Amino acid sequence: METPNEAGPVRRYDAIIVGAGFSGLYQLHLLRDRVGLSVRVLEAAEGIGGTWYWNRYPGARCDSESYYYSYSFSRDLEDEWDWTERYPEHGEIRRYLDHVADRFSLRRDIQLGTRVSGAAYDEAAKRWIVTTEAGERFEAQFLITAVGCLSSANVPAIPGLESFAGAWYHTGRWPHEGVDFSGKRVGLIGTGSTGIQAAPVIAAEAAHLTVFQRTANYSVPARNGPMDDAFKAWVRQNASALREKARAAPNGHPFDFSDRSVFDVSPAERQAIYEAAWERGGLRFRASFRDIMLDAKANETASAFIRDKIRSIVADPETAEALTPRDHLFATKRPPIDTHYFETFNRPNVTLVDLKKAPIAAIVPEGVRIADATYPLDVIVFATGFDALTGPLLSLDIRGRDGLALRDVWADGPKSYLGLQVPGFPNLFTMTGPGSPSVLTNMPVAIEQHAEWIADCLSHLRERGLDRVEATPEAADMWGAEVDRAASATLLPMASSSWYLGANVPGKPRVFMPYAGGMAHYRGICEQVAARGYDGFALR
Repeated sequence: METPNEAGPVRRYDAIIVGAGFSGLYQLHLLRDRVGLSVRVLEAAEGIGGTWYWNRYPGARCDSESYYYSYSFSRDLEDEWDWTERYPEHGEIRRYLDHVADRFSLRRDIQLGTRVSGAAYDEAAKRWIVTTEAGERFEAQFLITAVGCLSSANVPAIPGLESFAGAWYHTGRWPHEGVDFSGKRVGLIGTGSTGIQAAPVIAAEAAHLTVFQRTANYSVPARNGPMDDAFKAWVRQNASALREKARAAPNGHPFDFSDRSVFDVSPAERQAIYEAAWERGGLRFRASFRDIMLDAKANETASAFIRDKIRSIVADPETAEALTPRDHLFATKRPPIDTHYFETFNRPNVTLVDLKKAPIAAIVPEGVRIADATYPLDVIVFATGFDALTGPLLSLDIRGRDGLALRDVWADGPKSYLGLQVPGFPNLFTMTGPGSPSVLTNMPVAIEQHAEWIADCLSHLRERGLDRVEATPEAADMWGAEVDRAASATLLPMASSSWYLGANVPGKPRVFMPYAGGMAHYRGICEQVAARGYDGFALR
């Protein structure tokens, strides 16, 4: 494995990939081993794994089930890997990706500890010039960003943070040696998916946990547990059918959405269906009825069911009420799944602070101050999420033709064609970028589709002696309208505080960023575009 050198001569490749997580590893495998390109992967971290390299906070695990949160391109790989739990923990995911890197001899083309500081398109040479913080320069015909959707940590600008006398951490940049909470007074800021995972684990170790909640959230039990041998055998026997079902599903999960409406059944039947889904646990709860994400009245039945569950679990009525979401509907924000999250607030060493009543005024040396109280703390944990989808791309300082800055093009919100390319940026591909299904799907399914489509596109160019592909402005405008239409057909835009719209980052344009038209539908559109000679792209 090479490490960064001092500034030297430009190193030339056919393609540069930025990022060595699920996306970057598979794209490297395809471009190098199937298309035959010379490829270099540049990765800022000291190890592979992408988001799972950084996210090692207490309780961190995937919310897609392990048997399908994995690659499907190699049956041998599927047969030789054993997952241990229903939902894989962060360390197990890293071990899996390490195995993939070794299994397909990917490491020799991955350069770790290399943070990209800029990328500029040289129009005369028809090449991308990529620079790193260490002063290295790379040149490539194609630039592929595989930087993930949730990799740019969002630390809120709370006054006084620099004065805090204790230690503070962001869940997305967790120390690899871990954090010892024993005997500590811990403040957890944020109750999204990450905070919901972390709170029970921290509470079990800390002397006291204070949870600072801005927005109450719905959550369904994960029902995590060991993967038994019988289930593993069933998965292997049905691997092809399960993968095909995942690829055909709107959200990339290999389970069926019910074709019944909430109002096709009696209230008693509906309650029984929700109870069964609650006991089964996981993201499949959303699939109980076909119209939960399409009709507000239908969704309200699911939302009310979960609110009732919160009240039945949390012993203190005032705390239960504060934990009960009322400003958005179920799953209009990212739907968390949990292991004893609501039960955590029955512990004597856990306090909930409702920031809707009194927001954080400042962080002071001794802890967190709100309007009428100061909470003494030894440790603060920010579970405040990410500058999602656009943040990781804008941090690369990408500049296209004539010095056109991506940051300027996206000043009013991201614009792209299929979430794959941006007009003015030839030969740049944004894997799972804004405008693609990305975070609304089981990510490996979306990643494999993108990597394969990009590899096929570059093969198409090589076979025809072409050297440039660029989305047209007309295609990007058309696709922007389609992204808006697809979102408006669902309830998703109703959650005005969602990071799907960038609402968690002050000053970020409020635009619904992922494509909500469904992964299978999106795949069909991409296939049609390719079949028509890459309609909407200018090939030269």
